Amino acid sequence: MKEIKNPVLTGFHPDPCMMCVGDDFYIANSTFEYYPSVQISHSKDLANWDTVGAVLNEKQLNMIGDTCSGGVWAPCLSYCDGLYYIVYTDVKTWRDEPFKDTHNYIATSKNIEGPYSDGVYITSSGFDASLFHDDDGKKYFVSMEWNWKKPVGGEQFSGILVTELDSKTLKPVEKSHNVFKGSKRKLTEGPHIFKRNGYYYLITAEGGTSYEHAVTIARSKSVYGPYEIHPNTHLATSYGNTEAPVKKTGHGSICEGPDGRWFLATLCGRPVDGTMVCPLGRETAINEIIWKEDWPYLKNGTSTMSETFFGYGEKIEEEKVITYDFSKEDYLKDFMSLRKKCDYRIEGDSIVIKGGESPVSSFNQSFFGRRQEHFNFRATVDMEFNSTNFQEISGLSYRYDEYGYYYLFVANEEYNKSQNLYIMSRQHGNYSLPLGENGIKLEGYNGKISLRVESHGAEAKFSYKLDGSKEFTEIPYVLDVHYLSDERAVPMGFTGAFVGMQCCDMQYGKQEAKFKNFIYEILD
Repeated sequence: MKEIKNPVLTGFHPDPCMMCVGDDFYIANSTFEYYPSVQISHSKDLANWDTVGAVLNEKQLNMIGDTCSGGVWAPCLSYCDGLYYIVYTDVKTWRDEPFKDTHNYIATSKNIEGPYSDGVYITSSGFDASLFHDDDGKKYFVSMEWNWKKPVGGEQFSGILVTELDSKTLKPVEKSHNVFKGSKRKLTEGPHIFKRNGYYYLITAEGGTSYEHAVTIARSKSVYGPYEIHPNTHLATSYGNTEAPVKKTGHGSICEGPDGRWFLATLCGRPVDGTMVCPLGRETAINEIIWKEDWPYLKNGTSTMSETFFGYGEKIEEEKVITYDFSKEDYLKDFMSLRKKCDYRIEGDSIVIKGGESPVSSFNQSFFGRRQEHFNFRATVDMEFNSTNFQEISGLSYRYDEYGYYYLFVANEEYNKSQNLYIMSRQHGNYSLPLGENGIKLEGYNGKISLRVESHGAEAKFSYKLDGSKEFTEIPYVLDVHYLSDERAVPMGFTGAFVGMQCCDMQYGKQEAKFKNFIYEILD
């Protein structure tokens, strides 16, 4: 058995909720405004993870109109009596103080991959909710409380609520109990409860989801408290340790493995090129924990997550080149759209995307892409597209959200009716057309073009190749990848960089673009 290197899930895998059923490990991650929702990954050995898929769809939630970094926050995955339970929050608004509109639901399925039931609505009083199944058969809904009347700076996170639910209907049967106010780190959220040796353990995230982030743990003999805080307060945090191999560690969950060993999964971040910026977003790391006097501690004896740990197997080297054939449904495990199912159809090995709204819309964009999972990568796609009006644009998008993206696209130039190539840039909300409003005239364009983005750490570049050409032509404009990160989002963000296909028709909403041979390559 060899050491497993963190993060185990790279690129945009935040807020991990890990559980073990038999000898199967599962992790559910937040997906925010990306659709379908709640990404679930599976492993037998903690080293190699397969994507089960994003399992919630329009049956369980409607995210149309949800703000950037809204949508599904911090899902909780659990298993009891033959059913898988997913607790999820659909966040409609969060950016405009002092309010947050956060609607919490529970869905169930007999199979981990679904289909899941309609969501049972619970409450909108907070977010990051979870479900605890006690050994006496009772079920408890656990959530942070958002008090909009309190001043900004931590007081709005006014405690952790525990509410008993009817075990069949999942509806509350009593009023909520505020059981824990958190530590001095404040911003107490992301609660989970588990039970061991007669103690109820409450694990929470504190300090915000950036570099002050932490996993805090407390225990009690009663599910309603009072809860005493861990002797070290925080089970895991990278704050104050400049040498920590992974940063931002927090928002954790704990589970027991099939051999009685225990593990902690946390989100983490890896800054690029010596900066404080993490374009891969928040990822998932794992460390083993041990028990001393009925308190959990990281096995390494510190509060800093190790870069490596021992699981149950050895990491298999990943494919360096992934080519997507859209005639095979494997692409559905990697590709996601925004807020709703992308309007497309499959023709042979190609995908035909119908033009949607503009790249800043929070309602009906036609974007279809996958996570950036490596600092150094190349994404290429072949496109067939003929624009009849400058309102019809289609191409390759390298994006964080509606306030931070780079879009390489073809459009009909407004005056001479030629097909031209453009770059649209939005950095921290500031819009520009770096190649000018006339772009690059595509001499000899026959409706077919290959588009590419290549990223190396903090910088990337677009290139293109016309049908019949042998080589790609690099466009001499540097994409600053810093703007595709939580740190540069407006006013902040919680997702990660994506790369994918996008078609916009801002005139009639009817124009289509055909894509095939989408290739994602890992570069050294």
